[in-house]
Amino acid sequence: MKIPKPILILSSCYSRVQVEFYMNENTFKERLKLFFIKNQRSSLRIRLFNFSLKLLSCLLYIVRVLLDDPTQGLGCLFETLLLSYLSYKGNIWEQILRIPFLLEIINAVPFIITIFWPVLRNLFIPVFLNCWLAKHALENMINDLHRAIQRTQSAMFNQVLILISTLLCLIFTCICGIQHLERAGNRLTLFDSLYFCIVTFSTVGFGDVTPKIWPSKLLVVIMICVALVVLPIQFEQLAYLWMERQKSGGNYSRYRAQTEKHVVLCVSSLKIDLLMDFLNEFYAHPRLQDYYVVILCPTEMDAQVRRVLQIPMWSQRVIYLQGSALKDQDLLRAKMDDAEACFILSSRCEVDRTAADHQTILRAWAVKDFAPNCPLYVQILKPENKFHIKFADHVVCEEEFKYAMLALNCICPATSTLITLLVHTSRGQETQQSPEQWQKMYGRCSGNEVYHINLEESTFFAEYEGKSFTYASFHAHKKFGVCLIGVRKEDNKNILLNPGPRYIMSSTDICFYINITKEENSAFKKQEKHRKNHESKLSYHGASRLPVHSIIASMGTVAIDLQDTGCRGASGATLALPPEGGKEGRRPSIAPVLEVADSSSLHTCDLLSDQSEDETTPSDEEVSAGLEYAKGYPPYSPYIGSSPTFCHLLHEKVPFCCLRLDKGCQHNYYEDAKAYGFKNKLIIVAAETAGNGLYNFIVPLRAYYRPKKELNPIVLLLDNPPDMHFLDAICWFPMVYYMVGSIDNLDDLLRCGVTFAANMVVVDKESTMSAEEDYMADAKTIVNVQTLFRLFSSLSIITELTHPANMRFMQFRAKDCYSLALSKLEKKEREKGSNLAFMFRLPFAAGRVFSISMLDTLLYQSFVKDYMISITRLLLGLDTTPGSGFLCSMKITEEDLWIRTYARLYQKLCSSTGDIPIGVYRTESQKLTTSEPHTASQISISVEEWEDTKDTKEQFSCRGNHRNSTSSDQSDHPLLRRKSMQWARRLSRRAPRHSAKTAEKINQQRMNLYRRSERQELAELVKNRMKHLGLSPAGYDEMNDHQNTLSYILINPSPDTRLELNDIVYLIRPDPLTYVPNAAASRKDSFCNTVGQDTREETQL
Repeated sequence: MKIPKPILILSSCYSRVQVEFYMNENTFKERLKLFFIKNQRSSLRIRLFNFSLKLLSCLLYIVRVLLDDPTQGLGCLFETLLLSYLSYKGNIWEQILRIPFLLEIINAVPFIITIFWPVLRNLFIPVFLNCWLAKHALENMINDLHRAIQRTQSAMFNQVLILISTLLCLIFTCICGIQHLERAGNRLTLFDSLYFCIVTFSTVGFGDVTPKIWPSKLLVVIMICVALVVLPIQFEQLAYLWMERQKSGGNYSRYRAQTEKHVVLCVSSLKIDLLMDFLNEFYAHPRLQDYYVVILCPTEMDAQVRRVLQIPMWSQRVIYLQGSALKDQDLLRAKMDDAEACFILSSRCEVDRTAADHQTILRAWAVKDFAPNCPLYVQILKPENKFHIKFADHVVCEEEFKYAMLALNCICPATSTLITLLVHTSRGQETQQSPEQWQKMYGRCSGNEVYHINLEESTFFAEYEGKSFTYASFHAHKKFGVCLIGVRKEDNKNILLNPGPRYIMSSTDICFYINITKEENSAFKKQEKHRKNHESKLSYHGASRLPVHSIIASMGTVAIDLQDTGCRGASGATLALPPEGGKEGRRPSIAPVLEVADSSSLHTCDLLSDQSEDETTPSDEEVSAGLEYAKGYPPYSPYIGSSPTFCHLLHEKVPFCCLRLDKGCQHNYYEDAKAYGFKNKLIIVAAETAGNGLYNFIVPLRAYYRPKKELNPIVLLLDNPPDMHFLDAICWFPMVYYMVGSIDNLDDLLRCGVTFAANMVVVDKESTMSAEEDYMADAKTIVNVQTLFRLFSSLSIITELTHPANMRFMQFRAKDCYSLALSKLEKKEREKGSNLAFMFRLPFAAGRVFSISMLDTLLYQSFVKDYMISITRLLLGLDTTPGSGFLCSMKITEEDLWIRTYARLYQKLCSSTGDIPIGVYRTESQKLTTSEPHTASQISISVEEWEDTKDTKEQFSCRGNHRNSTSSDQSDHPLLRRKSMQWARRLSRRAPRHSAKTAEKINQQRMNLYRRSERQELAELVKNRMKHLGLSPAGYDEMNDHQNTLSYILINPSPDTRLELNDIVYLIRPDPLTYVPNAAASRKDSFCNTVGQDTREETQL
């Protein structure tokens, strides 16, 4: 392109220069070029006119053939010559040898000659070749159309158009050529020529119509050769574009986006587990069945995802688009501006998690810039990056939730399992056909979720308007079996969990409750009052019973029997103390829950004052040991956006040198955990680095409502030394230490006090989260935890895994028939379509294993329940709202068994302290029978059947003993004896018949000796290392383990569920500062106990 020569005009008056640019465009050629080529709209009109002329000439040729009229159509030679002139750039032969130019000359020049020489008017002109010129004009017209409307149509559309037009031109040329040439032969009509061409090009070749003269035969050969060359090229380009489109996913229809509802899922890489978790949870809600899911991912779809998306159930509702959220054109393809929501998930398998967060932040910014009104649901990994996406509607920070949940697991057992079950959608139908009672109850209660409803519109809670919150919660649970856990005022966005008995329910309140299903899907029927015969059968004769309120799940609807809720007197027979359980000084019955709180009936305030007196006057031992703590907000937070929490703090921060557990300094000379002489057992956290998220592990364990006498020392076992910012944040908390070491090293474990620890939390390492083979990212963690399990069998180990499917390897015992039976049960539940197939694995049910990917459903569920993230944060202690309660637990002791049932416990707590129970954590002796119809003893092969029967009886007689070495010894399993019995049989064939029993006994003794020697060998190894390090092996208990017990959670069990010894009840306790006047000034002195003996004294059980 020539550089324009500006004209300079000098002004003598003002000494200014006027410059006129682009003077070369004022020439006649440039103006023609602008009109015919550069201007898209004028060029489009000209090409459309040219295309119409070419089609008209072809039609006129057909008419002429049919009428045998020599009339000719006008050509466009002038336009062709003009365009050639305008496109001329110095090479004349390039313009002349162009195929469109040659075709135009062939069609136009003979016609011009016939105008001046009429004698040549009978000369044949191949006007039908204008079809190729029409094809060329159509392609140019489509390009001009795209430029004019500023939109790029699909390349697939263009290629299909080219292919169809090429095929039509070939057939039309062959038809007209054969018909013209056969005038000297068969004199074929146009229809005969069409028939011949179709039969020939389709390779059928009937032979009834054939060319007779050699020119027509030559034309057929030429056309077939051209077709064999041109059509495969066109088909190859079409196939390539089709494959590329399959990879990229094409576009989401604008019409569908405006008429149907859809959500967009933005991910860095899509794995099959992530996809199925999202789809199962998203489509579990009935009102989302008509939604489309558009997946926007920059990587190509892998084979597993492709196979799943070809399933009819998903192929009609899930659309995969390969593209980036940072490109507006890809967001336009996904119709982001019309989407109902956009879910942006981080890639947690990345080695550099900070880089993964940066990508997530940019995606969120790009979506917000492109579609400001689209609701954003964002998952972030690091808490320090959370403030960048505060504009998002819902945010889940993985490390915040993970560490807070692991911390509560140390105080309230299996909190991770409790939260996971609450945020998963389930109807509670899992294992309802199982012969084991615990699986039925556990599976049934797992269907409980959190729902909401307006008070005035609710059948559950409408009658409690103007009454206290605890009264409404107790009577709603008694009558309907629902657990009211929180409320939200109409004019306030904050949710209050158990605001306490002082809170009066209002008609405009939003109630949050736990139930099998929401009230809108429930039907109510009145129950008959006469139940004398039925009540006589309610005597306790098992671990627990099925619900009395007859929850019948059918097609998403629950029918609930209404029970009599008349307030019984204090001396009612159903609440009376059993005669044999009465003790002096204990009240014979439980006080009723008052409709309106009375200050005289609230024990919470008295407890607060008593506790404050006790805590404000520390003992001499505490003063000498320096254990007097203050209460306040941490002065330093390691990242922006952390919620301030009232905590136990030190009056002065500890020097950084004193935070190191294994090295002495000028302030103390302790070099191991035992030297400190801690009164409470340790909580050890094994992590790779001291990230900012680890701060959320410490805060819940030092919250102000935790009794200071029950604070457990926290030891951070870190692979890498922490930075100064992290140490500056934790140096204000009491009894928090760190040590550089690894769980791979036994010496490091012993120095950090593993023999004195109550809980060992193993956090998944970031450097091992990605592996070449899927599911191998947890290999190192699993093997290390298995080693800990073998070395310290009495230690409670809580493990975080990357993949939930790997939890089957936790505390793995290859020949445990019970674990094998649970594995079969998991497979059956997965085949039935259960979203919680892994829930029956014993480590998960007991809360000893956790995967953060289980909480992905929390973000998905927030699309329907926008309050779930807030409620979860309140339960975990990540957020503290004034007036909102907190999650804690209490243990049922022998002195508490007189209460008998869960309903009476509910009443006792509501009437005394205002606590709301939401579930029970139960531990039972592990049965050695499988879930199959035949027991283990029936499928085993033994030499002496009476010995197997005797062993089985001994095992079941010791069911209540948690340290029963008989049931925990793997050598006594019938399936394990199978091989040894076969060995004994082979031995008996060589010996006399009477030696079979002797051989069996010898074999059993050898197996027991082998097992005992292995355990003793491990114990000797640990003791020798402790002696080598100068540690006393006195606290090491190598024989104590819990292998013969199983634990599980019952969320919102039925009111008539019997309480058992050592049951741990989950409570939502009201904020103690709510009842204290001038709470801000008295926070230092007013606190409420959480667990243990103080809890039992408060509830007066």
